[in-house]
Amino acid sequence: QVQLVESGGGSVQAGGSLRLSCVTSARIFTADPYAWGWFRQAPGKEREREFMAAIYWMSGQPYYAESVKGRVTISRDKVNYRIYLQIDDLSPEDTAVYYCAAGADELSPVESRYPYWGQGTQVTVSS
Repeated sequence: QVQLVESGGGSVQAGGSLRLSCVTSARIFTADPYAWGWFRQAPGKEREREFMAAIYWMSGQPYYAESVKGRVTISRDKVNYRIYLQIDDLSPEDTAVYYCAAGADELSPVESRYPYWGQGTQVTVSS
């Protein structure tokens, strides 16, 4: 059974930063050609997850949504099998549940390309 576990969410004031983490027990996704991604689901948008960023595990090549480029950094720790998402200059509009996803065969902003998902970690930004 593939497990992805996110952590690092919480409550933060506008202007602050957070680093979200995702760890997996599935080593298969720590190889070519697999990509990992981060998505978020805002309140009131239960039918839609917004793409944030993706990364190839082996090469570390990132891919960012235009809406967050410059404010978000995705990275991976090959030793500890973790994916990170650093979010800077947070605003209340960033309030959402953030999800880690794995198993895409390319860097993709499409939710359905990732077969495996974590349970999410809540981020709440106050003004």
